[in-house]
Amino acid sequence: MTKDYRNKDLISNLAKIIREEASNDNYRFMHVCGTHEDTITKHGLRSILPSNIEVVAGPGCPVCVTHPEKIELALKLLEERKNIILTTFGDMYRVPSKYGRSFSHAKAQGFDVKVVYSISDSIRMAKNNDDKEVVHFAVGFETTAPSTASTLLQDPPENFSIVSAHLIVPPVLDYLLASGEVAVQGLVLPGHVSTIIGSKAYEFLANKYKVPQVVAGFEPLDVIIALKMLLRQVKEGEIKVENEYGRVVKPDGNLKAKRLMNEVFKQEDAKWRGLGEVPKSGLGLKPEFKKFDASVKFDVEPPEIARDIEIGCRCSDVIKGLVKPEECKFFRRVCTPYDPRGPCMVSIEGTCAIAYKYGRLKLKN
Repeated sequence: MTKDYRNKDLISNLAKIIREEASNDNYRFMHVCGTHEDTITKHGLRSILPSNIEVVAGPGCPVCVTHPEKIELALKLLEERKNIILTTFGDMYRVPSKYGRSFSHAKAQGFDVKVVYSISDSIRMAKNNDDKEVVHFAVGFETTAPSTASTLLQDPPENFSIVSAHLIVPPVLDYLLASGEVAVQGLVLPGHVSTIIGSKAYEFLANKYKVPQVVAGFEPLDVIIALKMLLRQVKEGEIKVENEYGRVVKPDGNLKAKRLMNEVFKQEDAKWRGLGEVPKSGLGLKPEFKKFDASVKFDVEPPEIARDIEIGCRCSDVIKGLVKPEECKFFRRVCTPYDPRGPCMVSIEGTCAIAYKYGRLKLKN
């Protein structure tokens, strides 16, 4: 309790300093991590910041930005190959495709869908069901990709394959900043991803777009310190990547994890839900690992989907940090975690789900 009270005092003091230093200029900072959004909203950090500092959520939820074509590919595998067990993580289970279908709907229709805690669970399932084909829906940013890579390097059983929905963060930040649609003066960088790729991985963005950046941890104090560091950079005209989360994140990241990813995956163009195709932002399997690619193994192609978000849903704008959840006419009215209309309401890292959970946002009339 002593530590908690001490941190509260530090947070209050830092917020006061930020209010004093922010003067009358307007500042807009973006974070790209669902856990950061949870911390900010849960602890009411926006309420203690001055009104001229806006902190918006970017595309920091990997489940939310997984394109429905990937979901439809997995569902098509289930429908065309009756001996498949599809494994997926819990927060992916209810994410709707363009057609409103999801893995939970497939389960209700009698298809064999299992929720797992790790890819290791899927491997055990394949070993225990040698008469079945186990397909693991591999989703996540650089945080989870090393586990997938490590598994494929350990000679998994022949009846195991994956649908790779892995995406990587720096290219999408490049894409957003280049678009000109997302105007921000600084970035709070994701701690988990940065643990793997390191703080140096973002330096090209500072050089290319002259945008200050700070890698941050996940405690409320971490976030406030990171915002204070960003504000200082902006006011003093500095442009660099700073590391608030130095107790975990190193400049070069986790060299072993990066080596594993580079051995198994290659960067390729990938579709992000709500954003479109982002160059070199996906992780596809290298040729020598294609035997573990379920779409190749079973010769199944995903259907092309022109519209990846339901008409009327504003998840695309939420993902870009252009609107808040309550600005969507679906939010809380017809879109809830119990009946999600858009991907931002499904995952615990989704901006809309977080806003709904903590009830900090008021509906407009």
